[in-house]
Amino acid sequence: MRLWRVGRALALTFAAVVLVAGSIFYGLVVLLDFKEIDTTAKLDAQTLFDLVKLSFGVVAGAGALVALVVAYRRQRVDEAGAHREATRLHTERFSQAVDKLGSDSPAVRLGGVHALAGLADDAPTQDLRQTCIDVLCAYLQLPFTPDPGNGPAHEEEHHRYLAFRKVRHTILRLIGDHYRRPRGTQRSWQGCDLDLTGVTIDGSMDFSGAVFSDGTVSFNGVTFSDGSVSFSNAAFSGGTVHFGGAVFSGGSVSFSGAVFSGEVFSGAVSFGSAVFSGGMVSFSSAAFSGGEVSFSGAVFSGGEVLFERATGPAPNGLLTAVGTLAPSTVSLPSTW
Repeated sequence: MRLWRVGRALALTFAAVVLVAGSIFYGLVVLLDFKEIDTTAKLDAQTLFDLVKLSFGVVAGAGALVALVVAYRRQRVDEAGAHREATRLHTERFSQAVDKLGSDSPAVRLGGVHALAGLADDAPTQDLRQTCIDVLCAYLQLPFTPDPGNGPAHEEEHHRYLAFRKVRHTILRLIGDHYRRPRGTQRSWQGCDLDLTGVTIDGSMDFSGAVFSDGTVSFNGVTFSDGSVSFSNAAFSGGTVHFGGAVFSGGSVSFSGAVFSGEVFSGAVSFGSAVFSGGMVSFSSAAFSGGEVSFSGAVFSGGEVLFERATGPAPNGLLTAVGTLAPSTVSLPSTW
């Protein structure tokens, strides 16, 4: 908060104290049914001594009031200084971590990933935490170089590919871990924006039990090409989650037991224009309640998509499932 000038703060505080003291005095007079003051023409020594003590008491009280205001201002200035110092240290650590992410050594990059995740946990403000998350997401969005193969001619490139693949998978693992932590705890990223647009997920990832609430989470254009990716028992509530244009081309992706909920127009999950072209995608036992879940324009061209035992949509929700069905297996509940 912006601090007042000392003179103004003292004047207003002193006036408030006098007003409160006068009100208390008047209230006591009324309570005691006081009629009038007994006046005497002579001022004796005892009365004079009492007046002197009262004067000193008033002066001491005014001095204590000044000291209180000054202490308040000093405390606020110290807090502001501590916040600036914490921000400065955060900025320095942030710069060092980003430098590590640009290193040619996979091990150094891996250290930068953990450093940025730790910075996000310790960030003094939500904006600084969001900045760290954005940088990690931006790293995942860098152009993806496919595996050159493990032939003798490409052995070095193959090992380098595997090393940097480990860095990418570590970021995804950390994201899943932090979105599983209860909101409000120190290391929770719930409520923060997460932009994984165009990222290639080519290995086993665990997002089970993650909570994507508030904020905007984007899996637009994500390619699930290998391994097993689990969103089992994940909760998509409030906020907006996009899977538009996602490509499910291999491995398996499970949304079993996931909960898609939220109030109409405040929560939305979109699989619009997603392509289900291989592997298995499971929405078994998922609950679609409230909010809007859209498969408009989705293309089911291969593999297997399961909605067995899925429930929904609720009366106040909307499930749009208009897409293109090519030879593939799509299992819907009999109640839909």
